Amino acid sequence: MDINKNNSTSSEEEIIETRGIISKKLLSEGIQNESLDNDHLGIEVLSVKPNFLYEAVSKLKSLGFNYLQCQGGYDEGPGKRLVSFYHFIEVGDIKELDQIKEVRLKVFLARDADLSVPSLYSLFKGSDWQERETYDMFGINYTNHPCPKRLLMPEDWRGWPLRKDYIQPDFYELQDAY
Repeated sequence: MDINKNNSTSSEEEIIETRGIISKKLLSEGIQNESLDNDHLGIEVLSVKPNFLYEAVSKLKSLGFNYLQCQGGYDEGPGKRLVSFYHFIEVGDIKELDQIKEVRLKVFLARDADLSVPSLYSLFKGSDWQERETYDMFGINYTNHPCPKRLLMPEDWRGWPLRKDYIQPDFYELQDAY
């Protein structure tokens, strides 16, 4: 039994060892996350649950990641998860562009469950239209957003056009352009 105990301890240590610097820092602050593989540029990618997103982003901002470069969503495929993603960068002295640090966060949501994610508007005002567009195209709700309305589609539009299981309506309302 001692062998199994030692093996489970060493595998937990290996998992922690494979985490990136930012993942370890968040974990040390009690913010649960999962370290995903770095992207093709070597940027650390983390997965957080919706209930830890606001806390994780607040901590990232306090660590110097002071610019939300991009927020969006994507669909992994019919019957699979929807994803809300975020790309943060540290913008410091412009002369040292090679010192810019970056991190990406992803929130995975089961398509048939609650599709709510906390809005980051109170932390990053630039998330306003990005969150609205993600809501409009994928149906991910951003709680506490100041204006949770459609941005690209008419208010009475049914469905989420960028979901991979979206069925396009068989009608088009043509309007006279003149």
